[in-house]
Order: sequence, then structure tokens, then C-alpha cells
Amino acid sequence: MLGKLTLNSIPFHEPIIMGTIATIILIGIGIVGAITYCNKWKYLWSEWFTSVDHKKIGIMYIIMAFVMLLRGFADAIMMRAQQVLASSGQSGFLPPHHYDQIFTAHGVIMIFFVAMPLVVGLMNIIVPLQIGTRDVAFPFLNNLSFWFTVIGAILINLSLGIGEFAQTGWLAYPPLSGPEYSPGVGVDYWIWSLQLAGIGTTLTGINFIVTILKMRTHGMTLLKMPVFTWTSLCTNILIIASFPVLATTLSLLTLDRYLDFHFFSNEMGGNMMMYVNLIWIWGHPEVYILVLPIFGVFSEVVATFSHKSLFGYTSLIGATVVITILSFLVWLHHFFTMGAGANVNAFFGIMTMVIAIPTGVKIFNWLFTMYQGRIRLHSSMLWTIGFLVTFSLGGMSGVLLAIPGADFVLHNSLFLIAHFHNVIIGGVVFGCFAGIAYWFPKAFGVLLNEKWGIRAFWFWILGFFTAFMPLYALGFMGMTRRLSQEIDPQFHTMLVIAAGGTILITCGIICQFIQLYVTIRDRRFNRDLTGDPWGGRTLEWSTSSPPPFYNFAILPKINERDAFWHMKKQATMHQSTPQYTNIHMPKNSSTGIIMAFFSLLFGFSIIWHIWWLVCISFLATLISWIIKSFDEDLDYHVPIQDIITIENHHLNKRSNTGMHHVN
Repeated sequence: MLGKLTLNSIPFHEPIIMGTIATIILIGIGIVGAITYCNKWKYLWSEWFTSVDHKKIGIMYIIMAFVMLLRGFADAIMMRAQQVLASSGQSGFLPPHHYDQIFTAHGVIMIFFVAMPLVVGLMNIIVPLQIGTRDVAFPFLNNLSFWFTVIGAILINLSLGIGEFAQTGWLAYPPLSGPEYSPGVGVDYWIWSLQLAGIGTTLTGINFIVTILKMRTHGMTLLKMPVFTWTSLCTNILIIASFPVLATTLSLLTLDRYLDFHFFSNEMGGNMMMYVNLIWIWGHPEVYILVLPIFGVFSEVVATFSHKSLFGYTSLIGATVVITILSFLVWLHHFFTMGAGANVNAFFGIMTMVIAIPTGVKIFNWLFTMYQGRIRLHSSMLWTIGFLVTFSLGGMSGVLLAIPGADFVLHNSLFLIAHFHNVIIGGVVFGCFAGIAYWFPKAFGVLLNEKWGIRAFWFWILGFFTAFMPLYALGFMGMTRRLSQEIDPQFHTMLVIAAGGTILITCGIICQFIQLYVTIRDRRFNRDLTGDPWGGRTLEWSTSSPPPFYNFAILPKINERDAFWHMKKQATMHQSTPQYTNIHMPKNSSTGIIMAFFSLLFGFSIIWHIWWLVCISFLATLISWIIKSFDEDLDYHVPIQDIITIENHHLNKRSNTGMHHVN
């Protein structure tokens, strides 16, 4: 009846896990109780959970990312604490199998359910506003994509208390991920959480490519698009090119595990190196899927807070396109040590060095934009400067690892761990924080508290260097990754310093939550915020903050690259009375969350081999999709009078604060 699921699947003998589950349940009960007490369930369902508004979906992505950041960072703290204890002569508090689950979950969560939702959330909020459209091309698909990402995250968290998670590392190489060495459900949780979340990401890629290519406002040619939109376009091209490879790879591994196929074993003609190639053909473009939109964020921030036009717009766009192409030509540097041969290693080593060139072009674009500018050290600018230092160090260590001979020595050491954290944290995470600080008033109509934002930045960057610079030294000393028991005592001092860095980063995260609390507490003092608090240059600042649900009452016409900057300088902005018309907007839909719920049941039941529930949930998902496809009532009219009322309200706010605005 319940397949492999029994009472023994719950790890009652693991006090750390049970304590964590109890804490999560208590927090969940508290949240549910608070929502019920405030009578907000109907509001959340109608205004948020079923919303197809790209702005609300983007906000939900970012909220989910911060929730998962707490989970992933808790794993990081446990790993570092275990290594400190294990290098001091003690046994530590994590048994090997639990530690292996933790470092696997940490990698999966931070990449798929923290970095990706942060990036996709920013794209959702900003891209339609930057190109002057009222929503994405497929609003319902946008909602569905979000909920598929959520159910992937839910499956990972379910593995904490029901069964186990994979003990294979975040990419689950065979034969370790095969049924012989991982007979439990851990790898199955890994497969289906990534498979379902990957479907959502692929749909997002399709949605944004169509949106950017087909829905730009009047006059906005490709070379007049803001840089963030350009980098988002390249990112989504990478998504639709690489995520089907991930889906195929996971499907083949599923067949190996469920039906005893031998795609990735040494028996019956299988080849485990095929898996390694396939997973990294997806995996290295994934790095650029994360970092390319962040390059766009930094471009917007640097231009705004340097009070200058971006230096070298065309070269920056060219560098972005070159990176997009080259990202598919470097995957093998992830396994130089696996016997591909000198010629193959030399080619991929050279290509890895070459891809550093367009990345360096971007660095110089930003530096020359700042040169002789009137720089304002807003917190988003501080994150940008911190990125320039941190990412440059990570890039240099990456070029070192691009040398196959050096990689033979440093591969699988903590030097490698330090390198990719240098790039991912110093690039993606710092960039997402810069984007959130920069566009927070655009999303919510209030300014983030700057004092706590600056404190968060300094804790984060000092904590980062304290936590990861010792790992470079430990890598040179010979400490390999994933050690958890009986670690050489000579590594103890450096591990203690690194653990101190995690404490500083913890303080940074606490500062960010305090910043959010103080901002919400003082929101009443910010109610007259207008559309453009920073003197922004791009089109998203031309509408109110936050924008109305339709974004633009009249779609703008674009003649210049820095559209809003030039529009603000025109003396005739308000000489004519706007001619409003009815607007068609998409309706909210509950089908997305319903399909995601049945897909969650499908994923959970196929993990535990509950075949009757697999059939029911799959059919329910399919039926929900079919019913939705026959729904012809997909939008509604916004009457002219309602538009005039909303626009007059925003115009009154602007006139009260002496600020100007254009439709």
C-alpha cells in the first residue's frame, strides 16, 4: 500500500534531525496560526499564490530563496563545526552518513533553491518593466514555473524527516548514485527534486526569451535594451539549451535505478564517463546562468551610482554574447584528472583561459564607468565594489585551475572549494543583494534601511574572506574536500579561522533580517516614495514605485539607450494630456498551484514506489493541464476610469514630493 515507506523511514534515532524537525513544525504551526488569526488565507490565495503578476511572482521567488538560504547556511555551519571538532582529536557530532547528506543537500539547495530563485526573481520583477510591457508573454506559465520550483524545494526538505537525502555530492556521479551503492531513497529524492524544479526553470527560459524578443515596447531595438535585459536574454538562452540535457541525464539515471538499465555502469555496455560529460555539459553553463544576470545588475548599479552612462555598452553586450557561446566549450575542465588525454585537456584548458577575457572586459567596463564619476556609496554600490575584488580573486584562481598540470595537484582539494565559493558568493550572492537593495523601492515602494544594509555588507564580506581564504591555504597543504572524521590536526587552526568566518556571515544574515524588520516598521514614513529615488537611467524607473498591476497605463516609446534618463530631460513631458484606453490583463489562476500539488504527490510517491498514488497524481496533473487548456476566459478589462483613478493617485504623490514622472 505504501511501497517502501514504513515507520522506520523516520530517523527517530537521530537527535539532531528530530530536533530540527520539531523546530520546523513549531515554526510552521506559528506561521499558520498567525495567518489564521489575522484572517489572511483568502488574501494570500487570491492575491499571491494564484497571481500571474510577474512582480508578485518575482517577490515570491526571492522570499523562497531566503527561506532556503537559512536551511542551506545551517548545513554549512554544521559542516564547518564538524570539521573543527574532527581536527581537534574529537569524533564530532555528525556521523559520516549524516555529514554526507548535509554536504550534498548544501550544494543542491544553494545552487538550485537559493541562487536560481534569487536570479529568476529579479528577472521577473524587472525585465518586463525595463522593456516596457505589462507582463511576461505567458503569465500562467510563469506562475506554474514558480510552483514547480517550490515543490522541488519541498521534496528536499521532506527528505530531512522522511527517509534520507543523497550521500553522493551535489551532482551524484555513478556508480555511487547507482542502486548498488545507494540502495535507499536518497538519490531518488535528489533526482525528482531537480527534475521537477528543472521543468519550472525550463518553462521560465522559454517564457522570458519570448517576452524579450517579442514584447519590447515601441522603438526598443535590441541595441537599445538595458544591459540587465540583455544578460537575462543570454541567461534564458542558456537555460533552454542546457536544462533539457539535465532532464535527459536525470531520466537516464532514473532508468538505471528503477528499471535496471545500464547507461552509466560498466556492465552491458554502459559508461559512467558519459554521465560525467552530460552532467557538466549542463553544469558549467549553469554557472553562467547564475552569473550573467548579475553582470547586468552591476551594470545598472554602477551607471546609476556613478552618475554616468555605462562605459562601453556595445563591448559589454558583445562580451556577454561571447561568454554565452564559450560557456558550452569549457565543461571538461571539471574532470581534467579523469583520463581524457593530453590533447583534450589542452583544448579545454585553453578555452577556460579564453573565457576569462570577455569576463575581464566587463570588469574594465565597470571600472571605467566609475572612473571620474560622482560615486555614491549606497549599499548596492558597496556590494558591487565588494564583488569586483572578490570575483577577480575567484577568477584568477579559476585561471590557475585551468592549467591541467595545476589541476592535477589541486583537484578535489579545498582550493577548489574556495575557488567556486569565491565566484558564486562573490559574484552571484553579492550581486543578488545589490539588485535587491537597488530595486527594493521599485518592488515595494519603500527604501530599505541603509544603516543595517551597510552593516550586513561589512559582516558578509569580512566573513567571506575569513571563511574561504584559509581554504586556499588548506588546499595547498593537501586537505581534500568532504573530510568529516579524524582530520589531520595540522589543519585545525585554519579550520577554526574558517569557522569564525561563518559566524561573521551569520551576523550579516541577521543584519539583513533586521534591515527588513526595520524597513517594515518604518514603512509609514516612506509612503510618499516616487518612481525614481536613485536618479535611475532605465525604463523601469519611469513608472511608480511600486508599479500598478498593469505597469504602464500607456506603453512608452523609446528613442535612446538610457531611455528614462533622456525622457527626464525633456521639457515637454507633461504638456499633453495622456489618452488612456481599456487595458487587457491576465486573470489569476489556481491551476498552477493545483498542478504543482499533484506533481509533488507524484514525486513523493515515485520516490517511495507507491505506484497507485503515482498513477493517480500523474493523471490528476494531466487532467488539470487539459482543463486549463480549454479555459478561454484568460483576461479581463481594466476600465478607463479605474486607470485614471490610479494614475491620478500616483501623480498626486509625485507632485507632493516635487518629483517628476512620465508614462
